[in-house]
Amino acid sequence: MNQPYRAASVLVCVLFVTFSTSAFAGNWPHWRGAGFDGIAPDASPPLTWSETENIKWKAALPGVGQSTPIIWGDRIFLQTTVAQGTEMSKSKSAFGGIAPESQPISVPHKFFVLCLDRGTGEILWETEVCETKPHEGHHPSGSLAPYSPVTDGEYVWASFGSRGMYCLDFEGNIKWSSPIVQMNKAGRFGEGSSPALAGDVVVVLADHEGQSKIYGFDKHTGEIRWQNDREEDSSWSSPLPVVVDGRIQIITSANSFIRSYDAETGDLVWQCGGLTNCSAPSPVVANGKVYCTTGFRGSALLAIELGHTGDLTGTDAVVWEVNKAGANVPTPLVYNGNVYVFEGYKGVLSAYNAETGDPAFTRKRVDGIKQIYASPLGVDGRIYVAGREGTTVVLEAGNELNILASNTLEEVLDASPVAVGNDLYLRGRQHLYCISQ
Repeated sequence: MNQPYRAASVLVCVLFVTFSTSAFAGNWPHWRGAGFDGIAPDASPPLTWSETENIKWKAALPGVGQSTPIIWGDRIFLQTTVAQGTEMSKSKSAFGGIAPESQPISVPHKFFVLCLDRGTGEILWETEVCETKPHEGHHPSGSLAPYSPVTDGEYVWASFGSRGMYCLDFEGNIKWSSPIVQMNKAGRFGEGSSPALAGDVVVVLADHEGQSKIYGFDKHTGEIRWQNDREEDSSWSSPLPVVVDGRIQIITSANSFIRSYDAETGDLVWQCGGLTNCSAPSPVVANGKVYCTTGFRGSALLAIELGHTGDLTGTDAVVWEVNKAGANVPTPLVYNGNVYVFEGYKGVLSAYNAETGDPAFTRKRVDGIKQIYASPLGVDGRIYVAGREGTTVVLEAGNELNILASNTLEEVLDASPVAVGNDLYLRGRQHLYCISQ
C-alpha cells in the first residue's frame, strides 16, 4: 500500500453511494436512511405520542426480530423469524446486559422477509427464504433477525448471516440466494451485521471466531465479485459505502482495525487501529471524516480524515480521538455540528464537536432511558432516542442536553427510529408503529 498522504493536498469528494440522487428523497432505503447517517433531512414527525395519541396504525408482526424497517414509496420491508415449536428458555427477561450464557436454540426456525403497506400497516406479503435449526444461539436480549434489508427501489437484499444472502423483488419473489460462511460468534451472542449497497455490489461483513470474511456480491446475479479474508474476531457492525475521489470505498469497523476497501475490487485502501473489543456500532461519515466508536472493555471514539491510503494508525489522518464513554451498541449520530454518542448501551450521552473533538457535554444521563440498543435519529433539529424499556426521548440537537418530550409505548424498542414525511416508525418486539399527527 502507498504511504498515507494529507487529504488537504488532494480533492476529497465524499458522496453517499447509490442513494445520492433525488429519486431517493422521501425514502428510507437503508437502516440508517438514504445518507447512511440516521438523518431525515425532509421529515417532520410528531414530538409527542402514546398508545392512544398520534398512532396512525399499529401492526402486529409475526415471529421475533429487531431489524430496523426500510421504506420505499408505499412499502415497508423488514425481517423476522418464526420458531417451529417451543423454545427452551433460560431467560424470561429482555434486559439485564451481558449474560453468561446465550439463549439456546432448540427448534427449527423459518426466516422471513416481510412487506407492509405504508398507509395501513397491512402485511402485503411474507416470503420464507429458508427453514433451518440455527447452529448456535444468541444473547437473551437478542434475536435471530436483528439484520435490516436494503433496497434500490426495485429489489430488496436481505442477509440472514449464516443462513445466507437473498435478493427479492417488490412482489416477494426470490431472485437469487447465496451462502455466507457459517459464523461462530463470541459468547454465542448472535449475529447482527446488515448489508450495504455500493453501486452494483452488495457488501456483507462476516466477522466471527473462525475465518472472518467480507463479500462483494453482484446485486443482479448474486455472483461473488470478490471476497477477502479478514484477520478479525467477532464484530457486529455494518459496512458503510462512500465515494472518495470518484471511487466507491467500503468502510468497516472492527476490533483490530477500521478498514476501507475498494468496492469494485475488494482491495484494501487503508486501515487504522485504535478501537477496543466487541465492535458493534457502525461507522458514520460526515464533513470528509469517518467516525467510529467502541465501548466494551475500554472506550474509543475516532475521527479519521478521508482521502488517505495505507496504515493510518498513529498518523495525522486521525484528526481527533476520545478514549472514554464510547458506545457498545448504538451507532453515533453526527448532526448539527456535533457527534452524539451513548456510553456502552446505557442512557448516558456525550456530545463532541465533529470538527475538533471538543466536548459540548459529556456523560449526561437521559432521563427515561436505562438501556439503549437503537441508534439515534436526527430530524427537524431534534434527536429521537428509543430506549429498550419502550420510552422514546426527544432531545434538542445542541450543545446542551435539553429534553423536549418523553413518550412511552408498551413495547420493547431495539430497532432504530425511522422518519419519512410526517411519519415516525418504531419497530417493537411484537408490533410496528406508525406515529403521525
